[in-house]
Amino acid sequence: MDITRKLEILADAAKYDASCASSGAARKDSRGGTGVGSTGGMGICHSYTPDGRCVSLMKVLMTNACLYDCHYCINRRSSNVTRARFTPDEVVQLTLDFYKRNYIEGLFLSSGIIRSADHTMELVIEVARKLREVHQFRGYIHLKTIPEASQDLIALAGRYADRISINVELPSQQSLNTLAPEKNLARTEQAMGHIRGKIDERHAEKRKPDAPKPPPFATGQSTQMLVGADSSNDAMILGCANKLYTAHRLRRVYYSAFSPIPEPSSILPLKAPPLIREHRLYQADWLLRFYEFKVEEIASASAPNLDLALDPKLSWALRNRASFPVDVNRAPREMLLRIPGMGVRNVERILAARRYTRLRLADLIRLRLQMKKLLPFITTADHHPARLGLDSDALRARFLPPPEQLEINFDAAPTPAVSDFLAVRSGEL
Repeated sequence: MDITRKLEILADAAKYDASCASSGAARKDSRGGTGVGSTGGMGICHSYTPDGRCVSLMKVLMTNACLYDCHYCINRRSSNVTRARFTPDEVVQLTLDFYKRNYIEGLFLSSGIIRSADHTMELVIEVARKLREVHQFRGYIHLKTIPEASQDLIALAGRYADRISINVELPSQQSLNTLAPEKNLARTEQAMGHIRGKIDERHAEKRKPDAPKPPPFATGQSTQMLVGADSSNDAMILGCANKLYTAHRLRRVYYSAFSPIPEPSSILPLKAPPLIREHRLYQADWLLRFYEFKVEEIASASAPNLDLALDPKLSWALRNRASFPVDVNRAPREMLLRIPGMGVRNVERILAARRYTRLRLADLIRLRLQMKKLLPFITTADHHPARLGLDSDALRARFLPPPEQLEINFDAAPTPAVSDFLAVRSGEL
């Protein structure tokens, strides 16, 4: 099989992994030496860093052959797909060739598990080692690691990569036992804890005065969870994500809506979940990380799934109307963050501005806030929401999306009422 056909197969097989963003990567620059590549500059944009840089990545698998039989994975052992496999040298050459043509600025490398977890990790690490040490590549490298691999190999992967990640996939061991029997959630978390320890160890070494520069290690780790492949509700998914953020300080948890695959397993759902559910989980994740919300406030035991019609912050505000209206001139930061339509940056601007003046509606308009969401929940020097019906049962209806006209399927058998209507139109009745 030629390398072009391999690339076609293995790049397509990697598209289901969403956890390949590059945020948090340290800037590397090759202008001062003999290295190749840089994480700065422009290219084909695939992911964005916190400072606004676009980083293009070659996203590919070493191989789509795998010993595991995860039911939701198109590359599972029992799947009838065309298999292909790169050698480490082929991946290295592709990365360098694509970089020199300005197609990419980095590499995202994952793999199916062949022979054993340690053997697969050795192949993945060999690619990163050759790029860094032989070709002096200074671009971004993200390696997908395997929790069953030895800790020494995972530590070695972190030495060459800017970021390493391990996919949790499902939020409970019960779900893994059903859909991915070879995977173990406790073992995955143990590997994440080991990675966190290595990251903390390097940061501690860097802070020591007059100490030699410690060897490099990945700047962080991330993971991915499938949504809709099992019966896990949103509260379970967010609870697992919150645990990973607090226990292992993950940079990101990515949520990927389950997509039906060719020749699916019989125990998988026949229909994909609505994509809006994935979007709502990302919004809820943002509230956990930056808005000081707790999981039980967003998805409680009595309502474990997110409201698909409204964003999670607005949904929380409508359920907790007793906390509103909030005076933007006096409220503490934590309460300002809970106002629908109010972002972190604008909260900081309001806190700074109100030290010198009493804020009015015109000041909030200048900040380009979402006034439709904002007005029923705030008071200012010249505004009170009494007339906007904060206590009205109709308030929720104001924020719902407009109704959509359903499409008529003329091929389907008409209902009796529709049949009578069509008969009248044709003069039969």
